[in-house]
Amino acid sequence: MKKIIRKILTFLAVYYAYMVEYRAELILWVLSGALPIILMGVWIEAAESGEFGLTSVDFARYFITVFLVRQMTVVWVIWEFEKEVVEGKLSSRLLQPIDPVWHHLAGHISERVARIPFILLLVLLFFILYPQAIWFPNLTQFLLFGLAVTLGFFLRFVIQYTFALFAFWTERASALETFWLLFYLFLSGLIAPLDVFPENVRTIVMFTPFPYLINFPVSLLVGLPVDVPRGFLAILGWILIFLGANRLLWRAGLKRYSGMGA
Repeated sequence: MKKIIRKILTFLAVYYAYMVEYRAELILWVLSGALPIILMGVWIEAAESGEFGLTSVDFARYFITVFLVRQMTVVWVIWEFEKEVVEGKLSSRLLQPIDPVWHHLAGHISERVARIPFILLLVLLFFILYPQAIWFPNLTQFLLFGLAVTLGFFLRFVIQYTFALFAFWTERASALETFWLLFYLFLSGLIAPLDVFPENVRTIVMFTPFPYLINFPVSLLVGLPVDVPRGFLAILGWILIFLGANRLLWRAGLKRYSGMGA
């Protein structure tokens, strides 16, 4: 057990050092996820003249939390893996006594830690400029939010990594992510809280993995009504579904891999 923990810490330390080398780019990566802050202004303005069931302050809290969740769950493994397969760089990883996915996972987790100071700085700046939106969630909300964000990240990662495995069959596996992103933007709660959706649409959307990537953890922290047990069970269920598909595609894909691309 100690040996495994030592390997994990070594992986994280190496990739953290690698990410810190690009700390200037980290600032740009953080700012590139500022879409929720832009949408916040739109919905705050709309809340003053419309009837959405949420006040302008509710929208402000919602979208600043969306910004936080997006920063902690962003994933890019499909582009890295696609490049490795197409250029044949995956071969060296396969020679190592460890699944290549752990390299990508360690890189993503280390990058989260590296960007935290920039995220907190932007959130602090937001509350200075808009003090009306300050609120203090209780300990239970914080713990549930932390668990939901962690599981949401792993769900997002396993979904995108599953799509990435199609690189064994096509050189443009990233096109799947682009197509998936269209649904992700509108059904995850990124563009608008699901509470403003028609109830029949919301009922259907809750059977997909999208709401549990953003809307569910955000609702837990902000205090919007949400079915907590069902939410966590849905996240775990979708993780298992995509994980099973992932392992099947991995085994089938390796049989096609030639060492010089698919």
